[in-house]
Amino acid sequence: MSDEPTAGLRVLAVDDEAPARAELTYLLERDARIATVLIAPDGAEALRLLETTTVDALFVDIRMPGLDGLDLARVLRRFASPPAVVFVSAYDSHAVEAFDLNAVDYVMKPVREERLTEAVRRVVESRERVAVAPAAPADAVEGTDETIAVELGGVTRFVKRSDVRYVEAHGDYARLVTADGRHLVRVSLAHLEEQWADAGFVRIHRRWLVALSAIDEVRSDGGRMSLRVGDSVLAVSRRHTRALRDRLVRSARLGR
Repeated sequence: MSDEPTAGLRVLAVDDEAPARAELTYLLERDARIATVLIAPDGAEALRLLETTTVDALFVDIRMPGLDGLDLARVLRRFASPPAVVFVSAYDSHAVEAFDLNAVDYVMKPVREERLTEAVRRVVESRERVAVAPAAPADAVEGTDETIAVELGGVTRFVKRSDVRYVEAHGDYARLVTADGRHLVRVSLAHLEEQWADAGFVRIHRRWLVALSAIDEVRSDGGRMSLRVGDSVLAVSRRHTRALRDRLVRSARLGR
């Protein structure tokens, strides 16, 4: 399909229709620059696969039940090193939105081999660029901002909930971490988890509650997820991985 030397690309083909997925996989495997083609029948399965596997690019359909291609692309923008995204669709109505999500290309169905060759070339070029896509918008915060009174050296200060990046469990107390300090308050992490759920906070570990808006990167290493929040890297427990993934998906949809 291509005379260029093999670059060893690892790609993921995502389409809910088996014949279309099989045809796309066949054409991708014919390209000498591609070493491995993984497949997923829908966006949710693709996201689960990407938690444990690194790929260079996704070739993804847009109109799929559940998590569609655009939603998937929005979630991937939070990853520390997001793969390139090529949309493959029978409709051109989402082209503008696709490129707003920094898509590398938009290929129309039925897919022609020559057109897919061009899309792979753009993927190769995108890997050579240094630019990183910006993070997707976080959950919208419902209601008014809460103010928390904290004691610091005998002086009472007031911290806005919107300034809290994450909360760390500290026995019967909780430590609120903001951009300019750490503040200990007499309240349990479980209580804050319940009270702040609608404000965009999600439990990721028995020790941590994180504001979705403060997440700078999502990392995956050997099936274990972690988040970079400012200068801190926080591990996501296996127990809370699914809930975090679901909240990231909801965040992506709210950012439409």
